[in-house]
Amino acid sequence: MPEAEAALRTLAHNVRAARTRAGLSLDELGRRAKVSKGALVGLEKAQGNPNFATLVRLADTLGVSVSALLEGPAHSRVRVVSADAVMPLWAGERGGEARLMLTTTGAAPVEVWRWRLEPGEEYTSHPHQAGVVETVSVTGGRMTLVVDGTEHTVGTGQTATFDGDAPHTYRGTGTGTCHLVMTVHLPPGPAATA
Repeated sequence: MPEAEAALRTLAHNVRAARTRAGLSLDELGRRAKVSKGALVGLEKAQGNPNFATLVRLADTLGVSVSALLEGPAHSRVRVVSADAVMPLWAGERGGEARLMLTTTGAAPVEVWRWRLEPGEEYTSHPHQAGVVETVSVTGGRMTLVVDGTEHTVGTGQTATFDGDAPHTYRGTGTGTCHLVMTVHLPPGPAATA
């Protein structure tokens, strides 16, 4: 478990550093992100096991990408990431999963995710900060994308994009597994310096 402990230490350091840069107390970060102060104290001490939704709320509140909270310092000009080397940040009840592969650097970073959704399985996301744009490209199977209550079918070879500041859900549909690549385009701002 040394790898998981190292990842938790990196997360603790990055959350504390981003909170300090933002000038937020533990109380204020907890209030804004809807995370208890106790959970934040534990997280900054590299204790606990925060779930995916908590990481997204913290990243949105701190104005950074999820991977800025998870990654250590960059080691190379080119990064090649294998899906099996990245731990899933979300696991569905039927075997689906979401893996944050990487986040690009620059003024407006982009997160690149790999998702697998089994038929009938869904993930519901809270609205992100204003300016976040999500894109889903289905590479196999079929999904239903629900944005602000409206359903859109997206099948193999199709791509959909939407403003992420609305409630949205990804649902596996059809008879087989849905594979997709999702990108989260973050607005320029503090995320670029994280």
